[in-house]
Amino acid sequence: MYALVDCNNFYVSCERAFQPQLLGQPVVVLSNNDGCVISRSQEAKELGIGMGEPYFKLRELVRRHQVQVRSSNYALYGDMSGRVMHYLASVAPEVEVYSIDECFLDLHGLERYHGPLAGLAAGWREQVRRRTHIPVCIGIGPTKTLAKLANRLAKKLPALQGVLHLDSDERRRWALEQVGVEDVWGIGGQYAQKLYSQGICTAAQLAGQSETWARRNLGGVVGARLVRELQGTPCQQLALSEDGSRRRQSLACTRTFAEPLSDFATVAAAVAYFASKAAVKLRRQHSAASVLTVFLSKSRYGTEPPPHTRTAVLALPTATSDTSELLRHAKAALRRLWEPGGVYRKAGVVLDGLETAGQQQLLLFEPNEQAERRARLMAELDKLNERFGAGKVGFAAALPAKGEYVLPWVGQHQFQSPAYTTVWEDLLCIRG
Repeated sequence: MYALVDCNNFYVSCERAFQPQLLGQPVVVLSNNDGCVISRSQEAKELGIGMGEPYFKLRELVRRHQVQVRSSNYALYGDMSGRVMHYLASVAPEVEVYSIDECFLDLHGLERYHGPLAGLAAGWREQVRRRTHIPVCIGIGPTKTLAKLANRLAKKLPALQGVLHLDSDERRRWALEQVGVEDVWGIGGQYAQKLYSQGICTAAQLAGQSETWARRNLGGVVGARLVRELQGTPCQQLALSEDGSRRRQSLACTRTFAEPLSDFATVAAAVAYFASKAAVKLRRQHSAASVLTVFLSKSRYGTEPPPHTRTAVLALPTATSDTSELLRHAKAALRRLWEPGGVYRKAGVVLDGLETAGQQQLLLFEPNEQAERRARLMAELDKLNERFGAGKVGFAAALPAKGEYVLPWVGQHQFQSPAYTTVWEDLLCIRG
């Protein structure tokens, strides 16, 4: 049996964990630059606020219903996610962190020692709430696809009290009949339209199809696996994460600028800043990158013709997590993209081709001692920033021009709450 644990309205729940006055009120969290709605409380959903709606279109609704608005606070959300995942990793034998607010658990063999899985899951749900104040729902099924489907129903139907275990064929058939085919994990919008046109409207109808039909109509072997998973045959295993953290296959740091930028030095500093942040993430998971991508974007609503985004991809001579090396290659990539006179709204750095640090193929003519010295330098740099705060020591290339003290590429966060768990100055104080 597999379980999917999903945090309810995760970003909003993180805000409520430290601001209990928000409980029972409509709350929305906005994306970078306070652009669009990316998380909503149930009360906000009932007001008709949709996911992805631009904030400027909601101002009147927000004022009329006193909707509480928060800017996204990813430092807080990432830390709270880690606390939830680490607890689940301590109670389940195998864990796959699927996203910042979702986690698959392998429950095989637990029923023999701990009794009914539904009761066990209810206990975990209560513990997560007690330890983090984050509400979660848990779906349990014989496959990952059915666990995901069960989780959807556990969230949707209050009578289930946040837990649904598909422990019999009868219950599995009932669950499949409750879910539209467009809500099945792996069915996108175009496939959903295609299935509806063929009279297949529910997950139960899709599960009733043959493997041959699935191969012909749902993209070959991928579709066949999906149908078999709905029928109860496991086709997907967990991508394990022993400590509850997620080892990423690629890393990115991108931002929409607070204001349009047209000066090369400023945009180069922004790209260097993004490359430095990505390098820290890279070293944190003990990886090295062999492919670096830099992109620059202009406004899609301006007068300039497309393409509005240009990208440069570099295959590095050897995989590295050295910030200075990544900065050098990022600047070379930026020079390829730069168009004098252009006005840019967004930029980013993406690191791919990740290898385990220390095991990458080195250059034939670079002395090994030099690579070791650079690795020690990066380790010392990370220690200093862990001790004195992120970004306290860094490379000058990632700083704004002389005389400027505000990073012009950092977005607006008009409604951001404190980083309660990651910044000393923001810790809550209790006075007796």
